[in-house]
This record gives sequence, C-alpha cells and structure tokens, in this order.
Amino acid sequence: MLGSVRRGTRDELLDRLAGAVRSVTVPHPTRVAVDGPPAAGKTTLADELAEVLRDEGRDVIRATIDDFLFPRALRYPRGEYSAAGCYLDAHDRDALTRVLLDPLGPGGDRRFQPAVYDRVADTVLSPPVATAAADAVLVFDGVFLLRPELLDRWELRVFVSAATETTVARAVVREGRADVERRWRTRYVPAQELYHATAQPTRHADVVVHNDEPGRPVWETRTGR
Repeated sequence: MLGSVRRGTRDELLDRLAGAVRSVTVPHPTRVAVDGPPAAGKTTLADELAEVLRDEGRDVIRATIDDFLFPRALRYPRGEYSAAGCYLDAHDRDALTRVLLDPLGPGGDRRFQPAVYDRVADTVLSPPVATAAADAVLVFDGVFLLRPELLDRWELRVFVSAATETTVARAVVREGRADVERRWRTRYVPAQELYHATAQPTRHADVVVHNDEPGRPVWETRTGR
C-alpha cells in the first residue's frame, strides 16, 4: 500500500525518484514506467528524471508509448471519439513487449528497438537494433502502462496524476485546436476512467506524483518496495 506522503520541490521529487532507481538491483536494465493521463506532466517528468540519471553516469534509454501507436488507419475501429477504443485499440502492446520491454528484462538479450511508429509520417518504423548495457535504465512514459498485461514488465512504477480540469485546461493551451476539449472529454478522460476502474493503476504504483502544481508536487511512496 502507499505509505508516506510528502510535498516538496521539483528537485526533491527528482532526487527521490533517482534514489528509487538506484535502489533497484537486477542483472538486466531497470525498466521505469512513468504512467498517467494525457497532460498530467508525465513526459516532462520522465525527461527530467532521464537527465538526472545521465548526470549520475547511467546509460539511459528514453522512450514513449507515442512511438508504439498503431497507424491512424488501424487505431480507430470504434471511432475517433471512442473511450474504449482509446484504451483497447490505440497502442501496439505486442510490439512494445517484443522489441523493447522483454529484450531488456529477465532473460532478454538486451537488443532492442525504441520505436515502431513515426508520428509525423504516420508510418510503421523499423529503427536499427541497439544493445543496452546491463546497468542501463529505460525511462518510458505514456498512458495505460500499468495495465495487467504490462504490469510485470517494470522494475519501478511511477504514476503522475492531476485533476481532470487541470489536464483539460493544459491540453487546450498546449494544442490550441478547436476540437481539443471535445476530444479530451469524450475520449481521453473516459478512457482514463475505464483504465482506473479495470486496472486500478495507482494500487500498483511505487510512487504516485500529484502534479497539479509542478513546482511544488506532492508524492506518495509505496511501503515495502
């Protein structure tokens, strides 16, 4: 269960997360999930954590679920505004485990590909295969990372949360398109509600970061991990 709760500075949070990474002792790369709803701030946090770890001398692989989307022609079988479609149909989880998570995990050969999809061109990718160091860290951000079929692929699980109205407001400012609020309220927000109802991701997170105020975050740490 989640135990201690603390509010602190951004640097204190990053120091706590880097310490959690250092505490992982496995004979293969450490796989870190930074999960959370769209516009909660998970990508920014993952980028900052990766920088801290690199400054400590770690070999960091930085990757994102957005590079494991299906092409547009395949990912909307239920319609562009379907919440169930967002949760069930958008991401190529088989490719994610096959080319990235499993090669970096127990028994893997550490030969991986960091992406299978080009968001700009909307095409399938096949980047060169790289080999990770045994003590490398994968910092992977995205939605729905603590769903049951991915749960055992992470050595450290971080969930970044923010109030729904905060994420919607951030999305409208960030993307500046007329349909953004409709898409959030009909697709992304209900998809997160479905995710929480079925997978209960915060129950499985090692650290939950409440990111409504990014400069003064609040975080909860799981006891016993």
